[in-house]
Amino acid sequence: MAHAFQLTPLARRFRSSRGVRCLQLLVFVVAAIAGFGTSSIAALDHAFIPVSTRWTAGQQHLAPASGADSGSTLAALVAAAVAGSVDPQVASAASDAGVEGSPLVPVFGVLAFLGFGVTAILLSAESGREAEDDKKVVTEYFNGEGFNRWSRIYSESGDVNPVQKDIRVGHAQTVDKILTWLDSNSIQGKTVCDAGCGTGSLSIPLASRGAKVSGSDISSAMVGEAEQRAKESLTDQQMPVFKTSDLEALDGEYDCVCCVDVLIHYPPEKMEGMVRNLARLSKDRVILSFAPKTWYYTLLKRIGELFPGKSKTTRAYLHEEELVEQAFRAAGFSVTRKEMTATNFYFSRLFEAKPMVAASK
Repeated sequence: MAHAFQLTPLARRFRSSRGVRCLQLLVFVVAAIAGFGTSSIAALDHAFIPVSTRWTAGQQHLAPASGADSGSTLAALVAAAVAGSVDPQVASAASDAGVEGSPLVPVFGVLAFLGFGVTAILLSAESGREAEDDKKVVTEYFNGEGFNRWSRIYSESGDVNPVQKDIRVGHAQTVDKILTWLDSNSIQGKTVCDAGCGTGSLSIPLASRGAKVSGSDISSAMVGEAEQRAKESLTDQQMPVFKTSDLEALDGEYDCVCCVDVLIHYPPEKMEGMVRNLARLSKDRVILSFAPKTWYYTLLKRIGELFPGKSKTTRAYLHEEELVEQAFRAAGFSVTRKEMTATNFYFSRLFEAKPMVAASK
């Protein structure tokens, strides 16, 4: 990921130490205390309310960018990056908070939030991270703990915490938007590649509408779950063909290629190649969703990286919308439709792209 500043050798060595997260969390606590503790004596009435909850009170009137809810809580800021590793009690406390205090509390809260955000960005710059094989990490994660977590999120089971439930809702909204674009009249009999099919949340409804679906995922566990769910809800004639494969290894030719919430696992330097390969597979259109890179979402991601959690075993990459559009143009496609899905804990930009000749008609 491109960066706007160069860390000194001493700073790089310091960044890589195991104690840096402790320092970042300490800065967070100090910023919160400075922001709220000095605002008024009245704020001390809530001394026993968790700091995260008190931050919620300070953020109630801070309007986030790019379509996110204006009532986003601190729990939302954290969970947007860690996808469910937040303690559900913290999320619940933040969402249920009704803290009253000095009128200056929101002002100091915003200042503390911005101060901490700058510190988090400086100390968490991805340029200082050690080299890592993202593909290997993603494969191992989604065949293990990631499969257990996300197969629950992508189901109708009630065995999820509030954060995971919100992510489930956001993902379902994205799928519904795609199904609106690919209605039964336009998709029946068409060949569709669902690249990164997960547990089949898009493959299965497309197959039920008469599409000839080929679903693939880098995780064999996810592919097995998708097959099982498809067998429970589809006839033999409707059954998609599922296989284990990553985006770079896909081949064939399809009327439509869909890739939903997968690009977050690929770093920006690989994004153009991913888009080019998806476009190469498609005759008529590509539907792609990704986490957009804005200052606000970048800040959420940095804050989320400060909090430990067993689910946080893969990196999450944000992508600039303009660069994604440029990648489509370089592949001979033009973006024809856009949508944005944003809940408290889920945000995704959805593009539909068609070959430039077809798009101009």
